[in-house]
Amino acid sequence: MASGNDLVIVFLGLEILSIATYVMAGFRRTDVRSNESSLKYFILGSFSSAFLLYGIALIYGATSIAEPGSRVIAGTTNIAEIATRIGQAQYPALLFAGAAMMLVGFGFKIATVPFHIWTPDVYEGAPTPVTAFMAAGPKAAGFASFMRVFIFGLPFVVSASTAAGGSLHALWVTTLMAMAILTMTLGNVVAIVQNNVKRMLAYSSIAHAGYALVGFVAAGAATDPAQRNIAITAVVFYLLTYAVMNIGAFAVVQLIARSGDRRTAIEDYRGIGFESPVLAFSLSLFLLSLLGMPLTAGFMGKIMVFGAAFEAESYFLVVIGVLNTAVSAYYYLRLIIVMFFGERTIAWSAPRVPVSVALALVITVLGVLYLGIFPGRVINALQTRIESQLFTNKF
Repeated sequence: MASGNDLVIVFLGLEILSIATYVMAGFRRTDVRSNESSLKYFILGSFSSAFLLYGIALIYGATSIAEPGSRVIAGTTNIAEIATRIGQAQYPALLFAGAAMMLVGFGFKIATVPFHIWTPDVYEGAPTPVTAFMAAGPKAAGFASFMRVFIFGLPFVVSASTAAGGSLHALWVTTLMAMAILTMTLGNVVAIVQNNVKRMLAYSSIAHAGYALVGFVAAGAATDPAQRNIAITAVVFYLLTYAVMNIGAFAVVQLIARSGDRRTAIEDYRGIGFESPVLAFSLSLFLLSLLGMPLTAGFMGKIMVFGAAFEAESYFLVVIGVLNTAVSAYYYLRLIIVMFFGERTIAWSAPRVPVSVALALVITVLGVLYLGIFPGRVINALQTRIESQLFTNKF
């Protein structure tokens, strides 16, 4: 899905990924919450897949071109070829409709507003390890294919409908800017009132999709190829940091929740800070990184996406992002305060930490600190890789 250069390949990757995720969300067959999350994800995911497929079909029809002598060349689903044919599209309305439907399909996969409705219920009901995977792997793949299709398949174009609605490129950049603002704001505001840790992290995931969209908008708005590449690098680095700190946070949540996710309320964390210091301090580090505290991976990720947006002169987007980061401090710090300063009223026994989970925690803790303190080598490696792929037209 992330490496496809053809819309059909992207769709096939999306479907294979989605079907597997539907099954994993309902993996606990005897748990009603798990069954409910799987069914909701399946139904809504099917609708979003239909939107994406219909959008691909419309793009295919719009990219058919007529040559002298009444000869018609069939449309294409190759991303690079779409970019070369958009200016010759004879049916601009199909182009706009197809782009809008693909935006709906991708928006559902990465959980942006208003296509985020499935996220809290599915994240809460699915087994916690599956939730961690869904918040990291599929989201990153969705962003990669989303950027590939829109940035390189629908670049700067002025279509025949300029007088009516502006260029397709300007329209989708503006739409994504509005989606980024709504996604950041709704995710952070609703997370404040959550009393379930998994639902809180679900709305946090929605907010972080909005932060990544800030870099996406910067890449789409950039007119200089070097500036565009920097913005793409910022988004990829942000998704990497988010995956590391999110997997670490859900690993701790899984241990504290015990079998069957019985203890996922914020009250279950009250007073465990010094009863189980390793887990509490690890979770605090991940939460501070999600907040964007300096010397953590989350801080560098936000610096990069906000910096890319600033270079693209999207100042309003940067201001909204910074304000939303301040809002998110409430619910991240709330859980930390509950763990270390709350008084526990019932007995607490520290969970046994399996070797595999301990290894995952060590890797994610070191990853959060390394990417926050020494991010240069990783950023340079990502930028070199992205530039080489763009040069060979393989991104």
